[in-house]
Amino acid sequence: MKVAGFTFIRNAVKNDYPVVEAITSVLPLCDAFIVALGNSDDETADLVKGIKSPKIKIINTVWDESLREGGTVFAQETDKAFDAIAADFDWAFYIQGDECVHEKYYDVIRREMADNLNNLKVEGLLFKYLHFYGSYDYYGHSRRWYRREIRIIRNNKGIHSYRDAQGFRWNDNRKLNVKLIDAYIYHYGWVKPPSGLKHKLRSFNKFYHDDAWIEQHVPETYEFDYKNADRLIHFTDTHPAVMQKRIAATNWKLDIDLKQLHKKATLRRRILQKIEDLTGWRISEYRNYKLVK
Repeated sequence: MKVAGFTFIRNAVKNDYPVVEAITSVLPLCDAFIVALGNSDDETADLVKGIKSPKIKIINTVWDESLREGGTVFAQETDKAFDAIAADFDWAFYIQGDECVHEKYYDVIRREMADNLNNLKVEGLLFKYLHFYGSYDYYGHSRRWYRREIRIIRNNKGIHSYRDAQGFRWNDNRKLNVKLIDAYIYHYGWVKPPSGLKHKLRSFNKFYHDDAWIEQHVPETYEFDYKNADRLIHFTDTHPAVMQKRIAATNWKLDIDLKQLHKKATLRRRILQKIEDLTGWRISEYRNYKLVK
């Protein structure tokens, strides 16, 4: 069984993406790793090269900045990395520049890839998610956050990145048949000080909206408000080993009243959340995949 990891990245230094941690968190599971390195105007190339792993292959790409609707450019860059994986690899492990895998899940992930290698009904593996927010001490847990996403797919070039690179589909737009595994992706994209999150929103939205929209909704004077989250849970477990240095360097505190935050949710949202908490069923959940046993 051969496994290739892949990702895309651009301006990781400017946007404070933990891309080194993301890549190194999955390297032990991979025989090779493809990085689609976008045309950055910071030291992102040095960051990636600094990993100094013989598994890593960098392909230099140029982002199409005319694609300013729906995050299409993210899917396009994902496909460039995926297409660079050689045909003799069986599985492709996708990780985004603000995601990590905890080492405690390595054995589970290896086993699931091996056990499902010859089961062609399984076209991908579905991971659970922890979305950390504002601080490494809290994660968002409500209907505002997606619970699951595909991160391992068969190395079949009939598969492509879908919409803004959150998931995958076949080229005929059919959803992938996937197996849910007992492993989490740790998502750190919203763990930044307020100034960092303002910068993230301005940069990120350039690939969804035009300049007029950005200046109206996220102007230079915009101040990020952590109270936009409607439900945060205190995290009491450990973070991946690769994240420990970054966590130790944290220089801000999340100042938020969790009880008041939870009260902001509408009655309908609170009822639906209660049903999910009691049963595990998320009513009307969007699923860009089909579950198989």
